[in-house]
Amino acid sequence: MPLVKAAAMAMSLFVCMGLASSSYAAQALVPQPPQLAAKAYILIDALTGEVIVENNADQLLPPASLTKLMTAYILDYEVAAGNVSLEDQVRISEKAWRTKGSRMFIQEGKFVKLEDLMRGIIIQSGNDASVAVAEHIAGSEEAFADLMNLHAVRLGMTQTNFKNATGLPANGLETTARDLAILARAIIRDYPEQYQVYSEKEFTFNKIRQPNRNKLLWRDSTVDGLKTGYTSAAGYCLVASAKKDGQRLISVVLGAAGTESRAQESQKLLTYGMRFFETHLLYDAGEVITQARVWGGVEDYVDLKLEEDLAVTIPRGQAKYIKATIDINTEIEAPLLAGDVLGKLVITLDEETIISRDLIASKDLREGGFIKGMVDSITRLISGE
Repeated sequence: MPLVKAAAMAMSLFVCMGLASSSYAAQALVPQPPQLAAKAYILIDALTGEVIVENNADQLLPPASLTKLMTAYILDYEVAAGNVSLEDQVRISEKAWRTKGSRMFIQEGKFVKLEDLMRGIIIQSGNDASVAVAEHIAGSEEAFADLMNLHAVRLGMTQTNFKNATGLPANGLETTARDLAILARAIIRDYPEQYQVYSEKEFTFNKIRQPNRNKLLWRDSTVDGLKTGYTSAAGYCLVASAKKDGQRLISVVLGAAGTESRAQESQKLLTYGMRFFETHLLYDAGEVITQARVWGGVEDYVDLKLEEDLAVTIPRGQAKYIKATIDINTEIEAPLLAGDVLGKLVITLDEETIISRDLIASKDLREGGFIKGMVDSITRLISGE
């Protein structure tokens, strides 16, 4: 294997669909993004997290029933951890029964299967179901709110503060469009099997048919989630996601004027993103990218890999102009530990860096002993490495 040098020499790779040899990228024809009639909004790619469009995305606003996205996420988390089961029979408290606002019409003292409560939260936006789930998981809604904030910190929702499981108005209950996009991405990424519930158009409980309020589920076959919200302070809100030809986008619209407006404004974002942007997975997590020379080790080379998948979101039609450059440290000496950072993979588009990732050692590598060290020292001296 030839020696790959960093700093002194970079190895350039062309990636993605047999890339063209042109030294310049044709200008991408991407129009200005739509201006929406809403207080705040954002559009991201679900795979990369890349922001495609944003406006007032960090403005603190009340989340209304979008709060229930975290309630549902924690339910998924607890089921996956084995702490609760969707088959659990949950006894409905007086507090849950009396909770005002949108309801799935559960009754005090009755037992309801946790799976039904989950659908009551996601599809019907039931405040009563949300309180019942919070009490089942954490003992009280207050303790559950603390758990919600712990998960928010873990997910990187740095500007969010939850006060309850429902989104009913409360002092200090606030979030941002950006944080809600992070949460929606986590729901889709972490619990894909449960995510299909968000696409269900209706739910019948106790002989009462309860339709999903996300109008885009009926209008756009690519849309399969997520959640609506409304209070007088928050206005009409919608977090939506659409998937087409392998690409998934997430939109967040906060503070629209009505139910029709939030659907139309969300559709504008999703249509714009699908039409003018595309996402490509360039490398899989764990894929060997190259090898690095190791001095004084039991082996001369170690494989370098990426810790996570590497994907990029770029203007449509520009994939053939992506270039990858690898920079590797030339002074790598044993011993090494798996995960040691030994280089960097830099992805550029039209000479502009769009993403950079560490290249790490794929395994431990021990020292090769005295004789091997002497041989390598002579080799370095002769070669000038």
